[in-house]
Amino acid sequence: MAAYSPGVRLGNWEEEAALEEERLRDFMRKRERGELLIQKINKLEENLLKKVKLSVSKDGFVHFGDTVMLLNPDNKSSVEKYPGVCGSLTLAINLGEISVYSAKSLQAPCGVSAVESVGPVGRNTFCILSVGGGAVDEPIRFGQNFGLGTTGGFSDQMLYLASDHKSFVRFAKKSYLQQVFLTDELSYLTCWQATFLDPQLRLEYEGFPVPANSKMIITHCHTNRSLAIPRNFWTRSYFGKEYEVVCHTYLDSHKAEEDKNYWVIVTGNPSDEDSTMIDRPNPHPGGIRKNEFCEET
Repeated sequence: MAAYSPGVRLGNWEEEAALEEERLRDFMRKRERGELLIQKINKLEENLLKKVKLSVSKDGFVHFGDTVMLLNPDNKSSVEKYPGVCGSLTLAINLGEISVYSAKSLQAPCGVSAVESVGPVGRNTFCILSVGGGAVDEPIRFGQNFGLGTTGGFSDQMLYLASDHKSFVRFAKKSYLQQVFLTDELSYLTCWQATFLDPQLRLEYEGFPVPANSKMIITHCHTNRSLAIPRNFWTRSYFGKEYEVVCHTYLDSHKAEEDKNYWVIVTGNPSDEDSTMIDRPNPHPGGIRKNEFCEET
């Protein structure tokens, strides 16, 4: 009987060795081209978290072409109803909706969510777009259609904030309300309007320039529902806990929108290019400080 030593090769050893060499060559080719999954994810994360400089408003208004953040401000009622949710939230790309296997760029349709970070980065900054012939640097006005585009930190692509009527197959996953998403096509689904905060003064302010860094309502033109953050629905994404964004008009007993529908279009700080207007010191020391409700709780 023949004796076998550890050096004896058994089975299809030659085929297995050739297959292993081919796998190694394929790995090296993908690494050189940046096609490895970990390289794609790192590149996507690098772009989404890249710092972005916001536009500075010289006249105090929002203009077509401005790079801004959309912020749902901190408010006392939200803290009282949802003690775990404290602080301002900004609209952002939801990475959980992106297929990491094709993560060299953003894939449409793409989800949106609200994040607690209020620093301007690729995933939570938007460009104000003209959809009705308005010129760049021209102020947008209450009641005028505009678009909201995001690049996610990528310079060669843009996705547009959109919404559509709720259906049996299209709705927000947690609240089952009207869904908000990002698409790569400009259409009537991507048109929005700024509405003056006080319902009793809306007719008087129709056509006036929209002030930056002030509370307002942002309404979807096609469905006539307002952009909102309920704050009681949240999910886990690649970056952690994030809150659901919907199109739904929350009205109080006086038929006025609740703070879930309040938005601030945030611009850059002219005295510090790395900060925003919400980071400036409060000029009224006796007033409410930013995150004061958080400090009290």
